Amino acid sequence: MSDSVKMSLKLFIITAVAALALGVTHAVTEEPIRQQNELAGIESRKAVLPDGEEFIEVDTARYQAEYPGIIEVFEGRKGSTEVGYVFKILSKGYGGNMELYIGINTSESKLDGVTIASHSETPGLGANAAEPGFLGQFYGKPVISPLTVVKGDSGNAEEVEAITGATISTKAVVEGVNEAILFYNQVLRDGGEAR
Repeated sequence: MSDSVKMSLKLFIITAVAALALGVTHAVTEEPIRQQNELAGIESRKAVLPDGEEFIEVDTARYQAEYPGIIEVFEGRKGSTEVGYVFKILSKGYGGNMELYIGINTSESKLDGVTIASHSETPGLGANAAEPGFLGQFYGKPVISPLTVVKGDSGNAEEVEAITGATISTKAVVEGVNEAILFYNQVLRDGGEAR
């Protein structure tokens, strides 16, 4: 047997063993990773809709063209009562996509919370969009009409104060929230058609 054949055979065996090891590792870790992701999703939903005890996914497939940023929508329930909706949204920030969770309380028609699950914004500037001081502005905002970004102090309920030096990041969060508000008002409100 020539040296090149021996070398090829050795490489084949090493590759086959590595592929088998990767396959076994994937099979063993797939379910725990899925469970961990599900738990993280539940915690993210509860963070923005604290009254929700159970979250039922809403089928939004037919609305993807009209609402491209909406990844998932969950109806939050407490017992047999609907308490609101949680939206998982991708919005384009300065550094790339921002993944947002937005909670709308349906009994009070207001925002219950906004969190940023992931982002690539500039540290010290756009990354401040994930800080409680900025996100806290959204709590209790009415969901009757879209929010607007203002520089300086916000004067009314539909305004959000921009982060100094991070207007694009601020607008990305507000646009994500506005997409959730729009979807809620046009599709889900008053027993909407997405159920």
